[in-house]
Amino acid sequence: MPSMEIERRAFLKAAAAGAVVLLGPTLASATPSARELYLNACRFRDGRFGIAAFDAAGSVLRAWTLPDRGHSFAVSRDGSRAVAFARRPRGFALAFEPRNDREPALFGAPPGRHFYGHGVFADRDRLLLATENDFDGARGVVGVYDVAAGYRRIGEFASGGVGPHELVMLPDERRIAVANGGIETHPEAGDAKFNLATMAPSLTFLDFATGDVVAEHRLDPALHQLSIRHLAVDADGSVWFGCQHQGPAGDRPPLLGHAGPDSSPVMVLGQPNISASMSNYIGSVARSADGSLIAASSPRGGRIIVVDLKGRLVATADLADGCGVAPAGATGILASSGRGEIAEIEDGEATPVAQTSLAFDNHMALVV
Repeated sequence: MPSMEIERRAFLKAAAAGAVVLLGPTLASATPSARELYLNACRFRDGRFGIAAFDAAGSVLRAWTLPDRGHSFAVSRDGSRAVAFARRPRGFALAFEPRNDREPALFGAPPGRHFYGHGVFADRDRLLLATENDFDGARGVVGVYDVAAGYRRIGEFASGGVGPHELVMLPDERRIAVANGGIETHPEAGDAKFNLATMAPSLTFLDFATGDVVAEHRLDPALHQLSIRHLAVDADGSVWFGCQHQGPAGDRPPLLGHAGPDSSPVMVLGQPNISASMSNYIGSVARSADGSLIAASSPRGGRIIVVDLKGRLVATADLADGCGVAPAGATGILASSGRGEIAEIEDGEATPVAQTSLAFDNHMALVV
């Protein structure tokens, strides 16, 4: 297998040669100035990977190709810019402007690092923070990129664990929460997971200006194979986390919980039938726009669930290969699937919105 540095150089060379292409905005007649715009990683009908931008009605407004499979996004507070991250263990990211046709820019993680697919803008959008793997050091880091300098990497700090996946900004805009999945991997070993018997996932709260750990939470030792992956912040400032079980398939651990810098983790929906319907796997977590509801998706189970802030189940919806979830209206959730479906979940029901020719992949993000 080629080294990550060779692969990284190949990606950047491909981008310079035109591998990253803006395909829109001729894909639909809907206006790109619509207030709500959604982004989703996808695969096009011709097999290429990319990003689709669409409105709440499912009309695709524009699209961009990617050198390989994408994962999730960081979106600036005003929605004027976004970054799409490669899926682990790739090392590329694409900076683009969701609402116009300016040429996007591809940039990469440095040698010895790869992205985990998630990031967030910080310091009034002057910085980009991205979860990364220091794979030879078997530790997680958060890479710091200067936006105005063309996303030049200016530093990093420890994520507080192994295998950091999603990170979110807290309401004080000073601290971040990082889901450290706990799984040690190396890009030259493919999908091998080296430490499943001893993995120790954690949810850490960090001051991104200093890199200091504000708080660190670990689950009960009996749940040490419950990899913490995806996050959302509710209206009260609590961080909800979705997990993926790495233990025996017959186990039925709770998959969803919440915590804060000053509050220990609380697991919800511990009923075995719910874990079974989700196939022990949560692929994405999102809050409603008003922060009163939390949605969690399971592409493996073909199920999306919605809970209130007390952890009570308020809605379930079947969506085959459904993973992307994002706010729709005040209390609704828009969802996407690998079969090209877009559906809205509200008042306990899933309503089809659109059927597209795209195979939506992983995460959806709302641009406001």
